[in-house]
Amino acid sequence: MGLVGKKAPKFSATAVVNGGEFQDDFSLEQFIGKKKVVLFFYPRDFTFVCPTELLAFQEKLEEFEKRGVAVVGCSVDSHFSHWAWLNTPKDQGGIQSVVYPIVADFDKTIAMNYGVLAGEYTWDEDGNWGFEGEPVAYRGLFLIDEEGKVRHELINDLPLGRNVNEALRVIDALAHNQKYGEVCPANWNEGDDAMTETSDGVADYLSNH
Repeated sequence: MGLVGKKAPKFSATAVVNGGEFQDDFSLEQFIGKKKVVLFFYPRDFTFVCPTELLAFQEKLEEFEKRGVAVVGCSVDSHFSHWAWLNTPKDQGGIQSVVYPIVADFDKTIAMNYGVLAGEYTWDEDGNWGFEGEPVAYRGLFLIDEEGKVRHELINDLPLGRNVNEALRVIDALAHNQKYGEVCPANWNEGDDAMTETSDGVADYLSNH
């Protein structure tokens, strides 16, 4: 069941911030009333697709910040693993230069609460715990507004990397709706015409396109 329209699940966990500093009790609560948040999950540190995504978010970080949006990454690795990856040069498979927070979901509860854990715990008839599936997070992305509500979510399977520009486009669409009260049609980009939520507004838009 999706989270869109609901309050984002709360969590408090250790994160690595500013490219190498440990922060205990990191929480999204610090952004309530101040910023939107893009919270994205990825499967593992020291893998193949994951560094391309984390570095892509870093390359566009200024664009997110201009829009008043905090970027936060999260995986089921420990904060020690995050720190090691952040201190590994890019030409050696690392993500050195990434400065936004990366949360350690070592007990997998954050991924579970956001519905992106790629498997589930099981309990057999002998009373033994097991796990079916992959004990990592799918590539989930959640846009959380200033009130802590999830306004957009996207969940990709493990092999499928995301489009960072699409995340920016959705942020622009939400900001346009918040400012003008208009809704954004298919393939809308900043500067395009939007629509009012009335039959006349829709008719006017369609007659001009």
